[in-house]
Amino acid sequence: MIAQDEHYQTLNQALQGLIQGESDALANLANSAALLFQSLEKINWAGFYLFKENQLILGPFQGKPACIRIALGKGVCGTAADKREAIVVEDVHQFPGHIACDGASASEIVIPIIKDDTLLGVLDIDSPVKARFNEEDRRGLQGFIEILSANIHWEGLLR
Repeated sequence: MIAQDEHYQTLNQALQGLIQGESDALANLANSAALLFQSLEKINWAGFYLFKENQLILGPFQGKPACIRIALGKGVCGTAADKREAIVVEDVHQFPGHIACDGASASEIVIPIIKDDTLLGVLDIDSPVKARFNEEDRRGLQGFIEILSANIHWEGLLR
């Protein structure tokens, strides 16, 4: 079995190859969501919410249909965006104000996307398994987001 850190190194290398040379932000986010959904075990949703109109708006994702708009400070995504810090939730049913888009979700990890001190959105991943995500996931996904932030042309996407 591959160690979790090695798994994220491989995942992040795959992301680098997938988006290298492609300038379309929407296409890169769509492929990034698909890469996560296919590469991570025991998840039921992976995608992005983009910060537009002073709220989070659903972006490219893989999984069941999701909530379209999330206010800052609301739910796990809105809280992570508002605080500008990653949040790992072992049991979403214990998170105050959790927004349940898929009743099967039991745990969640949200990583804010920040470039040049500007909030661009969040990466949101849900799992039907309690306590699915840990500190290694947070570090690995933070690296994933750093690659995206450095390589995606966000300007046209956030109008």
